[in-house]
Formats: sequence, structure tokens, C-alpha cells
Amino acid sequence: MTDHYAALPATTRLAAIDIGTNSIRCIVVEADTQGTFRVLDDEKAQARLGEGLSETGIICDAATRRAIDALTRMKRICAGLGAEIAAVVATSAVRKAGNQTSFLTQVKAATGLTIDVISGEQEAELAALSVLHNFTMDQQRFAMADIGGGSVEIIVAVGDHTEHLISLDLGAVFLTETCFTHDPVTSSELDKVRKLVRKELKTHGIGKGLAVSCLIGSGGTMTNIAGMIMAMRGEQYESVHRYEVLHSEVVHMLAMIARKSQKERLLIPGLNPERADIILAGMVVVDELMRRLRTNLLRINGQGIREGLILHSLQQRQLLPLRAPSRDWREALIEFGRSCRFDEQHAKQVCHLAETIFTAVAAGYELNERHHDLLIAASLLHDIGYFISYDRHHRHTYHLIRHADLFGFSPRERELIANIARYHRKAKPKISHESFAALCPDDQQLVRRLGGIVRLADGLDRRRNRQVKQLECRLTDKNLEMTLKSPREMSVELYGARSKSDLFEQAFDRPLLISAKSSD
Repeated sequence: MTDHYAALPATTRLAAIDIGTNSIRCIVVEADTQGTFRVLDDEKAQARLGEGLSETGIICDAATRRAIDALTRMKRICAGLGAEIAAVVATSAVRKAGNQTSFLTQVKAATGLTIDVISGEQEAELAALSVLHNFTMDQQRFAMADIGGGSVEIIVAVGDHTEHLISLDLGAVFLTETCFTHDPVTSSELDKVRKLVRKELKTHGIGKGLAVSCLIGSGGTMTNIAGMIMAMRGEQYESVHRYEVLHSEVVHMLAMIARKSQKERLLIPGLNPERADIILAGMVVVDELMRRLRTNLLRINGQGIREGLILHSLQQRQLLPLRAPSRDWREALIEFGRSCRFDEQHAKQVCHLAETIFTAVAAGYELNERHHDLLIAASLLHDIGYFISYDRHHRHTYHLIRHADLFGFSPRERELIANIARYHRKAKPKISHESFAALCPDDQQLVRRLGGIVRLADGLDRRRNRQVKQLECRLTDKNLEMTLKSPREMSVELYGARSKSDLFEQAFDRPLLISAKSSD
């Protein structure tokens, strides 16, 4: 094993292509020998291989040409990036096609690519690989679903142990072509799809046993649901990856879409126009799945099968362990901080002091455990803007966090962390600040409070040498009493805390009384 790793280059560039019923996706990554990788390119083409498939049973000539054009372009992109194409797989449409052999032969002749037609169960396993790489699900019973054009792959699991795995012919394109003939759809057509989906899920045991904590969804239907809900909420995040949607929001959005024609759906904010004709069928599947699984939470995995292909390829090359280790979001934050060359000791000291302050005020201000997690993240990363420049580094910190893929946090939470960290210095939050103004009133108040704690904790380590060895905080009816303890003098720390107490006092509406005491 040691010799194998010694022979490997510092980085390896790999590509994987997923040929689905509706679209073809190509992902290119650069991986290192430490088991990490970064995405270099993610190309998508709407080939619509499933067009007319349910009626004719074959992939039509036009769809074949679209696929060949897309695959030729993707192969050239991979070559330009110096990436080895590690896997090219086809799913439901090619699996079902009566002219499968002819299609594969034509693609091979035109592009040189050999396509591996995988089973629905293999699709589900690849989707699961991606989920477990992106979400911490230890000791939770949860479900995963990847909705494609031709099929849906469903897994029910406890942690990383699969309880139930199945592939069903309930894809968005298949259901649309099979059940919808009117535009807008009629109530009877919608009922037909619901009954079909419900029957299939029940027949195959989906929903038996205990309720699941959440449904984690991937595929175009899922990401478009997130996009529409995000637009409906008036939110603007960098990505829908790890975005969270409530079942009630899916139900309301589905009812609204069902009343619209395809032309009217083109105007729905957050919906990709290329999915306007098939989104309704896909949303029915999501709704029925959440009902059967008895969960109110849908979490979006923006990666899916193509990332699963990359992870599988890395495992085959011994660049990743066969069993993914449990990822800890705190460790991921530290890794991200190190990549930005942050002052780790200062960051951990600020985090420790911030946690002490948080504990003192949490109960009195309804701050919960998840708020505590956001505080930890913002405390650890508050100074990473130094990586770009000292000048305005609080603003650089905001942008670095906002655009980062923080493991374990949703897009909303990432935006909150970025704002909390930003206000550790300089101006307090203002409505004239675009990023702050975009938050809802409750989130604005949370940023003020947690930002005030981080700002104060940063002042308590003004010399960046962990001078404060112990911090005692006591919340009274009138103020917060804070006592700093250290064997050394603490005039600078007292000054730092007092000069940075403004946001805290404003957010909690409590004066801060700070004193210092010598300790052994």
C-alpha cells in the first residue's frame, strides 16, 4: 500500500459522465492522495433521450444525435483539462430502449466512448455514495431519492447501513408522457399520476416501519423544487446544495404549478425553463414520497449520481477508503480555516470565549443548540479574510464563507455564518448593507446577537496570545457581568472587550460590566 501511494502523482484529474433520460452530465475533478477533491468543471446537456420512449420503445434519431453532440463536446472538455474519463454510464432510458445496442454502437463509433449501462440498484448505490459524502447522518433513519427522467431510485438507511433499496419506473419524463395529455393537466390526470405513484410506493414497501428524519433528494426535480422555494421565500444563496424545504412548501408549490399551463410555468421564478413540461410529475413523486415516509423535511443534494461515479472511481484507485469515514463538521471548519492560513490558536480561543458567553445568555434569549453551532463556525472562521488582505478583511471573510461549501450547513446557515463573522469588527449591521438587508427579521436579530458575541470574544483576545485563561459570565436582570481571570495583567484585553462591546449591548439590550481578577 505504501509503495502504491508513493507512485501516485500529487494530484489526479478524473471525469465521469452520467447519461440520463433527460440530461447528460459530465463532472471533472482534481483529486489528491489525501482523499479530497475539487470540481474543475460540471457540464450539462439536455439530450432528452427519453423523448417518445414510452410510446415507441426506442431512442429516436434526433435524441441520438443530441447525445453524440453533447458527448463529443464533453470528451473535448475532459481532454482540454487533462482528465482521464473514468466512467461513462447510462441509466433508465438506455436500459429500456429496444434499440440499446444500436445506440451504444453509434455513440462508440462517433465518440470512441464505451458506455456502461447500469442497473437501477447501481444508480441508487451511486446516489447514496454522494449523500454520505455530503451529509452527516450518523444514527439517523433517513431516506434518499434520486429522481431522473425515467426512474426514481430510493434508499432507506440508518446511518451508512442500507435498510431498503429499490428503483422504480416513476421518472419525471416517463410519468409526463404516460399520464399527461392536456395542458394544463386535468384533475383526473393528476389523480391518475398520484394513484400510480402511491400504488408503486406501497407495493414496494416504501413507508413501512418508523418515520424517517428527512428525505435527501438529488436530480433535476429536486434542485428545481429548491430553486422555486428559494425564489418564493425571497432568498438568494450561492447554491441549492444542502438547501432545506418543508413538505408544506412542496404541497403549496405543487398546487400552484398544477393550475398553470406549460407556457405559464416558464415564468415561475427559480424553475429551469427546460423542465417546465416535466416538473409537475416529478413533484407528485416527491409529495407522495414524503407522505409515505412521514417526513416534513426535504434536504437537497446538489451533486447526485455523477459525484457518486467520481467517488467510486476514487475508491477503485485507492484514493478514498471503501467505507467513508464519519465526517465531523467542526473538523471540516478547521480544515477550511487552514486552507485559508488562519491563525488557528486565536480562532480556537475566540471560539472558546464565545461559547462561554453564549452559555450565559442562551436560556434568557431562546438561543438553541443549532444557534450554538452557527456561533462556533463564525468564531472559528471570523478572520479568514486575512487570506486575501488585512484591509477590509471582515468583508473578505463574508465572501469566503458565503462561497464555501461548509460541510454540515445549509445555504441559509452558511449565509448566517458569513454575516455573523463579518460583524466581528468595524461597522455594526445596517439595513444599508445588502447582505444583511436580504435576511428576514428573525435572522437579522440572530446575526446581531451572535455577531455581538463573536465581536466581544475577539476583543477579549486582542493580543492573540490567549491571555484570558478563564472567563466567568453571569446574566442578571440588568446587565451581563463578566470577569476575566489570568496570572498576567489584562489591560489590553479589558480595553479590547470594552471597545468591542457595542453590538453585544445593543443586541441583548444589556449593559456589560467587565472586570479582571488575577489567578494562580
